[in-house]
Amino acid sequence: MKVLIFGAKGQLGRDLQIVYGKTDAVRGLDLPELDIGDRDAVQSAVKEFNPDLVVNAAAYTNVEKAEEDEAAAFRVNETGAANVADAAATVGAPVVYYSTDYVFGGSKTSPYEPDDPIAPIGVYARSKAAGEEATRSVAPGHFVVRTAWLYGPGGDNFVEKILRAAASRPSLKVVADEVGSPTHTLDLAEATQALTQTRAYGTYHCVNAGSCSRFDFARAILDLAGVDIPVASCLSDEFPTKAERPLYSVLSVRTLEEVTGYCMRDWRSALKTYMTRREA
Repeated sequence: MKVLIFGAKGQLGRDLQIVYGKTDAVRGLDLPELDIGDRDAVQSAVKEFNPDLVVNAAAYTNVEKAEEDEAAAFRVNETGAANVADAAATVGAPVVYYSTDYVFGGSKTSPYEPDDPIAPIGVYARSKAAGEEATRSVAPGHFVVRTAWLYGPGGDNFVEKILRAAASRPSLKVVADEVGSPTHTLDLAEATQALTQTRAYGTYHCVNAGSCSRFDFARAILDLAGVDIPVASCLSDEFPTKAERPLYSVLSVRTLEEVTGYCMRDWRSALKTYMTRREA
């Protein structure tokens, strides 16, 4: 199978290339060579490679900056998604689009299912929701995969930010009222491969099993890194941000596991694997 991956230089794109590269012919594209906001460039790249599967891992992910530059966020997350989905449909290839737990408002107290009503708050969340709809409307063969709290090698993710902060400060303060499911990019990539081996098109959630607060996540990171500094919990109100974030955004993976048979491991186990990988 020939697999074309957009956003190949990102933390998810790198692991997608590793996973699919074990069994398939993979081509990875990213900035500056290719901008998914450029419809003609996307069409040309897809027609040239003529893939059996297109994976769109390109995204505008700076949640705070999106509040200041809405046009840039929508250009990548909606227009770019439409360009990629349209090009994939042109060659008859299914397409994967990654979305986010942030499309939910956070009012639930139990894990969100894929068919729960969305209520995106903030520019980033709205742009990803728009990308979902653009993908669905253009490509009949689509997999919309919502994920959360991603971390992987080469990324400026929460794990790396906590470790950098711990290396430069005598103590840390981390919010305890934001609850979600940390997700290792390697596990997301493997689950994506399992999903795309089916033709069960639709919307799915893919996160590591279990949930925790940002505070719990930070403590687990520091424990695995062998870093012993005081960590205090606080409320998100103590760290005002431009973008509002859902306080509860745990996602249910039940549908994904039923369709693929791929079982998402616990987030602590996945984090342990990442800590080993980052030292390699």
